[in-house]
Parts: sequence; C-alpha cells; structure tokens
Amino acid sequence: MAVGSRPLVPSRLAPGGLSQRAHGARQQPKSVVGAYIALTKPRIIELLLITTIPTMVLAAGEWPSLWLMLVTLVGGTLAAGGANAFNMYIDRDIDAMMKRTQDRPLVTGVIQPRQALVFAAALEVVAFAVLWAGANLLSAVLALSAMLFYVGVYTIWLKRSSRHNIVIGGAAGAVPVLVGWAAVTDSLGWAPVVLFIAMFLWTPPHFWALAIRYADDYRAADVPMLPAVVPLEEAARKMIGYTVALVASTLVLAPVADLGWIYTATAIVLGVGFLGGTYALAKRPSPAGSMRVFAYSITYVTLLFAAITADVLILA
Repeated sequence: MAVGSRPLVPSRLAPGGLSQRAHGARQQPKSVVGAYIALTKPRIIELLLITTIPTMVLAAGEWPSLWLMLVTLVGGTLAAGGANAFNMYIDRDIDAMMKRTQDRPLVTGVIQPRQALVFAAALEVVAFAVLWAGANLLSAVLALSAMLFYVGVYTIWLKRSSRHNIVIGGAAGAVPVLVGWAAVTDSLGWAPVVLFIAMFLWTPPHFWALAIRYADDYRAADVPMLPAVVPLEEAARKMIGYTVALVASTLVLAPVADLGWIYTATAIVLGVGFLGGTYALAKRPSPAGSMRVFAYSITYVTLLFAAITADVLILA
C-alpha cells in the first residue's frame, strides 16, 4: 500500500491489550482532542522526559530554576510530539496492517492526513520558539535535529529498508539528554555525550524486546525489524551484546560526570538485572519473556536517572 493512500482497517482485527498501551498504543480516542493527543504518542514522550530533568540537575549541580525546567519540558514535549505525529502521518499505511497500531487516529479516520501534517509542523515550530526564547538556541536546534533524524533517517529511510533501523534511528530518542544539558549550560561536554551513548545503546534491547512480542505484526507490514527477520534466539543474543555495552557506558559516566556511590551502586545493580533478563530470554526465548525484559527496561532507565538526581542532590 502506498504511503500516500488512505488505509482501510480490517474490521475483524481488534486493538491490542495492556502491554501495547504501555508503549504508546491506546484504545481508540473518543474525541477529536483525544485523537490529536494520541498523535503525539504521549506514553513515549513520558519516557523521553524521564531522562531530561535528571540531566538538567547533573548539568547544574543542583535543581535548575523551575522556569527553565518547565520551558525545557514543554519544548521537549512539543518537539517529541511533533516528531511522533509526523511518524504517524508517514506510517499510516503500515499502521493499518499491524494489530498493535490499528486504533491510531489516521488509521481509523478520526483525523485526516493533511490535518495531522499541519498539526505536526505547528508543534515543531512552537517547540523551537519555546526552547529558543525560554532556554537557548542550542537546545532548540538539538530538539529540531532529533525530529529531522527520527522522521527522515528512521521513519522514511531505515524503518522499511534495514534490520538495523532501530539501532541507528534510536539516536533520535537519545537526544533529550543533550537538550536538557544544553538548556542549562548552553554548551555540550563529555558527560552529556556519555549519557547520549547510554541511551543510544539502551534503545535496541528495549525496543527489540517489544518487537519480539509483535514480530508477526512487523512481518505482516513488511517492516524488517530485527526480531521479525531473524530467529528469536539470534535477536536475544544481540540484545545481550547491546546490554553489555549499555552497562559499561553507564559505569563510565560515574568518573566522567563525577558521580558518587549512590549512582554507581544503582548502575551496577540495575545493570546486573538487565543483563540477567536478556540472558534468560536468550536461554528460553518467548514473547512473554521478551515483555518482561521490555517492562524491566523502562524501570531500568527510570531508576538509573533517578539515581543521577539523588547522587547530585545528596552527595553534592
């Protein structure tokens, strides 16, 4: 089905369950306002913003001003929401083929493609203006670059053509740490770069865990997500490799960012748990096991960044 065509939803296929909504899918919106909110994938935005405030605390060495945190969160939310809306506009044809995404507004027809496109562009314009006026130009440019990379490199180019799509495209999801750091310091440095690398390495095992559960969906839509094109065992082994690199990068952050024992101990404990989960999945691969790893990956990144905040505020 061409990207420009308006998809039809097979009525026999029902929307997914709770595990789907945990990563941004939800029940069909009951209002137009709800549909526009759904276009932004708010569940995914929540996950991205979890990394922003702790990074700002690390950059400032204390709580940044409430105004700066508010501006950065609002600007980051709008930028990520616009990127997600562009993604839904481009992917509306394959969304109609996947059970996990068949209740999205552009598939059901609650919102028309042109309306979604204008909405996405408007969000990006406002996001850039908010970050530039309330923080600085660097943070605004970084947020815009994340959108362009996510839409251009991942959604348009790699998603439908390469099994490495989420590995490379996942870089866009790591940019919020750069935005948070830049909002505070109007510069970048080694600490935010290491944080960026950590989030970049976290994305493949996080997303592949979900993709294992929905591999049939990706096959139906002809999207070469790794778990849909290789045996489950191979996908799980690759998850282990990225998790090892992730844990190593989080430990490198401690000396680079001058973090203490609270962060270091938390990173070790959480890392062992993540490695254990991916190893168990490789030994006994199953969709149920992959969803346990997926759920843990969210807990992992939440607690890791909470430990950054605690370490800075308690040990400073």
